[in-house]
Amino acid sequence: MPLPHGGFDGFPDDSRAEVFVREFLTAVAPANRKNLATKPPLFILRVPGDAAQWEPAAHRVLEALRRSIDDSGRLVPYAHLTAGPDTELLSERAGTCLQVPPHMVPDRFPHFQVVRDLVTYLREHPARWPGARARELREHVCDRQQAERRGLLGRLPASEPPADTIRGWLLRVGWLSFTRGLPRRLWSWWTSGKVMRAWLADLPVAAGGRTLFAVLDQVAAVQAVRLRANPHHDEALRELEELLVRALLEDLRTPPVGGVLPRRRRRTARPVLLVELPPTGAQGARGAERFLRALHRMRDTVAQPGPLVIAVGQPSPGLLAELGGPPESNFTQAGLQLGQKDGPPVLVTFGEAALAGPGLPVGPVAPRTFQLSWRTTTSIVSALAALALLGAGLTVARTLPDPADRSCVGGSRSVAESARPTPVRMTPKAWYDAARKAIDAENERAERFAGQGRTVRTVVAFGSSRPRDETDALFDGTIPELRGIALWQRRLNDEAVSDDSLVPLRVEVRTTGEKFQDADQAARQLVEETRDEDVAGRKDHKKDYKKVVGVLGYAQSRDTTKAALRTLGAAGIPAVGTTATADEMLEGPASLNYWPSTPSNSTEARIEADFAGRENIVAAGGGNQNICSPAKRALVIESSADLYSKSLADKFRAEFPGPTSVFNFDQDGDFRFAPAGSTSVHSAVELANQLCRALRTDPDSVVYWSARARDFTAFINAMDLRGTCVDPDITILGGNDLTNVAMTGELSDKSWLRLYYSAHRMPLTDPRASARTRQFAKEYDHFVQTTAQGDDPWRQDGHSAVSYDAVHMLSQAVDQARLRDPDVKRESVLVALGAGVTFDGATGYVSYDQGSNAPPRDKTLVLLRQVAQQPEAVVACGAYRPDTSSRTTGAPCAR
Repeated sequence: MPLPHGGFDGFPDDSRAEVFVREFLTAVAPANRKNLATKPPLFILRVPGDAAQWEPAAHRVLEALRRSIDDSGRLVPYAHLTAGPDTELLSERAGTCLQVPPHMVPDRFPHFQVVRDLVTYLREHPARWPGARARELREHVCDRQQAERRGLLGRLPASEPPADTIRGWLLRVGWLSFTRGLPRRLWSWWTSGKVMRAWLADLPVAAGGRTLFAVLDQVAAVQAVRLRANPHHDEALRELEELLVRALLEDLRTPPVGGVLPRRRRRTARPVLLVELPPTGAQGARGAERFLRALHRMRDTVAQPGPLVIAVGQPSPGLLAELGGPPESNFTQAGLQLGQKDGPPVLVTFGEAALAGPGLPVGPVAPRTFQLSWRTTTSIVSALAALALLGAGLTVARTLPDPADRSCVGGSRSVAESARPTPVRMTPKAWYDAARKAIDAENERAERFAGQGRTVRTVVAFGSSRPRDETDALFDGTIPELRGIALWQRRLNDEAVSDDSLVPLRVEVRTTGEKFQDADQAARQLVEETRDEDVAGRKDHKKDYKKVVGVLGYAQSRDTTKAALRTLGAAGIPAVGTTATADEMLEGPASLNYWPSTPSNSTEARIEADFAGRENIVAAGGGNQNICSPAKRALVIESSADLYSKSLADKFRAEFPGPTSVFNFDQDGDFRFAPAGSTSVHSAVELANQLCRALRTDPDSVVYWSARARDFTAFINAMDLRGTCVDPDITILGGNDLTNVAMTGELSDKSWLRLYYSAHRMPLTDPRASARTRQFAKEYDHFVQTTAQGDDPWRQDGHSAVSYDAVHMLSQAVDQARLRDPDVKRESVLVALGAGVTFDGATGYVSYDQGSNAPPRDKTLVLLRQVAQQPEAVVACGAYRPDTSSRTTGAPCAR
């Protein structure tokens, strides 16, 4: 069977190859850093084929592994060693070209650099021997240190004072003594002793040599003569290769694994060397095999930890014999050896069938990264320690703390200050129809692609219902979500004109009734349709574009939408969520097919509870005084029969550091699943009365709102009408459902209200908003201007951006699925989603872990302070930019 020549990508799908791939990722970047303190065996992956076939096969394997550890050199330390001239010392290129990510270790190679400089001089000047040249070698290394500005010598001045007078000559002698002679002697003595003690003195080549330079002079006395007569002399090149390999291995094991010192904490990934191994007689074969022999001999002389070395190609029988004749292993055995502490070389041979077919995707490793270098951290810690010691020596009067800062987070303004006199003029039916019309237009474009022979597929977007009036539009994020879908669909169609690898998508928008009451029924209908289309599709391929490959939904977490996801999951239909956030949505069969797009309620509740209990948000004085304090009690408003509301409220109460009181508010009187000790209220007026009494008793309380936006508006109006407990201002903290009404201007006359709520996109007015977020907003503004009339209340809202990213994610998975499955079956889309999806989206950086249905890792979540129509981000959590994370942000984003 002929081998492919670049026709397929990925790691060849041989028997149990997935075990090797999985263990490879774990061995390179294990979750427990202690597992890095090992020395894996040498791995040789043999590819079949003749001289013309081995190279593309080896390149495919090496490239699949390389891509998983390289993100422009920012994932793990590694070197990719391709075949070169037979006289080249491959270890020299390995140490010189080793890619080390920023702020990761090992990042210093003092042993390798000094030995490399000595070996290079020996090879470039073989005519200098025989003869005692130890001092000459020492001076050459010092020159290289100073020329490349390495270490202490690199920081010394290179210029010399003029010696045209006696005074100048005397000055020059004194100057050189302190800037050249003495520093060079000290550095040479220190470096030589360090190398000799660490490893060189234990090697047979060092017999009789007392210093590094004396040992290399002895080596040169023999090997330089050989190389002068024959540059390809095997024994000479082998001995030099072994010295370089041993020096490199010494540097790669420093610093040790574990501990709290800043440099040790940066050791979060294992160095990797990927070696191309040509067959016997091909160019580079002697050099590659010489490097592997040297590595095999030297690795027994070095302590743990060690690098992971994988050679791919066609080893010669002589090489295998020198490696101890490793027995043939399968990929399961090889994968287990990746986690071993030591062992003999491992040999695995690819089957020809695996190389002739599609490969396995090798996901990127995800080691812990750092924003600051260990040197900076050490300097900061040292400086802080010095400051602490200095402060301890000051007088008691000077060490008294300043008065605590009690200024309000986001200021003391209410939602009414600087507000427009009237709310935004709403035309929801026209806006809804315009968004649907835009989607229909893009569907026609997609169908034209299908008519041209392009692969086109269909996505179903489940929404609630067409708004009947302005009230419906206020409490339902349907309109901005449809706009986000239309925007991505338009971009996809535009790019598909020139990019044949993209799969244009039709979007069928299906309504499921008010409050998604018919969601499960609609899901069951879709399941039946997909079964019918699978049968019909075998007969009529002209309608393949109607094949459904996934679902977008849902905007709300309710029992009906949860049941719908279970139905879709049981049928194996991929589903990507929009703004449904309840953790319970992932229960049951949904855990196999549903990928949320937003942080879960558990994450949101934890952040909001820490924010309320730590930050100054509760007004402590009348008027607009900028004096606040953290909440000592939380008055929790929930609707227990609503899955989203109960889930968010329960998790907030569990995380809030103080006592809580629960008011179960439902205007329909549905109080199922009411928590013990809660007060059930069905009237907004009665809720206002109950809260006023609670606020008089505990004025340092925050009102936490987890109920729906419609109920929130009713309560706010009732509280405003009562008007007897609104001084000082009332602080309300709510979930992301409040974004449906907060930005519409409906609250613009509530001068007593200080409102904080969560959202899934950074406001454009915030300088931290990413370039991708700003670009999306620009496209959104243009869409609204060309399709709708009047003011847009959701310009800063996150619903449109979330739906935009949700379609982006599903579209990217469909594109990936088509690479392996031209028919783009739903099963292939599920596999692509499970392999992990990563991109820079409108809401921030989106990264799903491989094999996990959890929400995107460290997904953007912001807490906004609503002031008139201008939301301000007071807390920004997650990767709202590719270079940010909750770990570096600190509380309340991370504990």
